[in-house]
Amino acid sequence: MPLHQALDRVAAGEGFASWSLLAAKAAEAAPATNLFAQLTSGDLVLVGARPGQGKTLMSLELAVEAMKSGRRSVFFTLEYTHTDILGRFRVIGGEPALFDGLFEFDNSDTICADYIIGKLRTAPRGTLAVIDYLQLLDQRRENPELMVQVSTLRSFARDRGLILVFISQIDRSYDASKKPFPDLGDIRLPNPLDLSLFDKTCFLNKGEIQFQAA
Repeated sequence: MPLHQALDRVAAGEGFASWSLLAAKAAEAAPATNLFAQLTSGDLVLVGARPGQGKTLMSLELAVEAMKSGRRSVFFTLEYTHTDILGRFRVIGGEPALFDGLFEFDNSDTICADYIIGKLRTAPRGTLAVIDYLQLLDQRRENPELMVQVSTLRSFARDRGLILVFISQIDRSYDASKKPFPDLGDIRLPNPLDLSLFDKTCFLNKGEIQFQAA
């Protein structure tokens, strides 16, 4: 069975005529609207979860919320293709064509703090940028240490009034049977980083979300 037919069959089982309608309804009920309302210009936000728990979708939902309010969003990624991201937009009920001119995708191999600053130097105040993901920023030897990069981005975000959302890996040692959500102590840090540089955190696990000031 083609994927779109299978998705429509799942939607029908939930009382919706199509998958797109189910996705749109899910997006309405998503917590991203409330989370976005708690973000302020200059914030650095950490979104962390183990693989498959929805951290990329949550970050894209925040980008969609920014665009709904007329702001620009940029998605910097060292992992995904443009097609991947467009597909995830549709999963959360966001049609890219509705945000023409407000969304930018960038998957350059040279993404780092200096690259991001260069791309956002003229971005209007309130622009939300997603960085996918934190642990890859210093994977190239010629890039500065992770601590230096995040500190630089923090100063830049505050000076320019931008919101930077960092997607982060969670260490494999995190045990969901012992605590319902990972926390800052579970962030995978192959290199040193002062996590107090982040203003807000959002941790996901098993469909639930924990959001708080860092």
